[in-house]
Amino acid sequence: MGLTFVTEPVSVSTPATSANLGPGFDALGLALTLHDDLTATVTGDSFRVSVRGEGAGELSENEDHLVVRAMLAAFDALGERPPGVVVECHNRIPQARGLGSSSAAIVGGIQLARGLVAGGLGRLDDDDALRLAARLEGHPDNVAPCLLGGFTIAWAEGPGARAVRLRVADGVRPTVFVPTELGYTASARAALPSNVPHADAAFNAGRAALLTHALTEDPGLLFAATEDRLHQGYRAEAMPGTASLVAGLRSVGVAAVVSGAGPSVLALSEVPADFHPGTEWRAETLGVDATGALVKGSMVELA
Repeated sequence: MGLTFVTEPVSVSTPATSANLGPGFDALGLALTLHDDLTATVTGDSFRVSVRGEGAGELSENEDHLVVRAMLAAFDALGERPPGVVVECHNRIPQARGLGSSSAAIVGGIQLARGLVAGGLGRLDDDDALRLAARLEGHPDNVAPCLLGGFTIAWAEGPGARAVRLRVADGVRPTVFVPTELGYTASARAALPSNVPHADAAFNAGRAALLTHALTEDPGLLFAATEDRLHQGYRAEAMPGTASLVAGLRSVGVAAVVSGAGPSVLALSEVPADFHPGTEWRAETLGVDATGALVKGSMVELA
């Protein structure tokens, strides 16, 4: 028996995310209160996309768009594709800046597909959605906080990714510094060595454990907890502006890290009012998104 597709529009608000958070390479992530708003409606013909805001005029407006590709993968997992879908994207997450724009598109597409199928949220549960999103993205550290919200720890196990969400302490005050230049995860990963010293791995294991405690219980430990020896130093030469800003913030006691693969910078503690990053950076103080990418629509209660 085929699926029943919802006739009313379905929407989802997908949060920006910052992965790694210093020592938690490919494992830790944080959802932020900066969102892409997506709406989808089943139609009788093709898959079409309109884009406003970030990426307008640059991103594909057909089946090549990442939101649609994620939707199609989710529809296939659910068992059937609709004849067509119209998707409207209002993007606020900067593209290719280390703030999870691709994860937001992937999670958004999966959530829209789940919402457009009657019973879809049960047919493809959150665990399945996470595994699918991680497979499409290639790693789970951004898709986990985008889907679940809050601070997440993600890992690979058995058939795919798993994650847990933890509540963030009230004293965590994220500020993102977004540069005008783009960054690309593939090139950032290419800068990483295939082997690291055992002492560095042990150092990061301790700092990642401490970071979990600092983010959830004691933000006063964030400065020490955000030290890293696994990836930021190796990427510094390719992103000198990013490395310089992280060093400058840390020199005045701010718990600053490279956001994801960069080039954006994330500060997890308060930034002094007289700190000036330079004209090439845009600073934005955000909150922690506690809910993740929730599906909304008049018929979602049937899904």
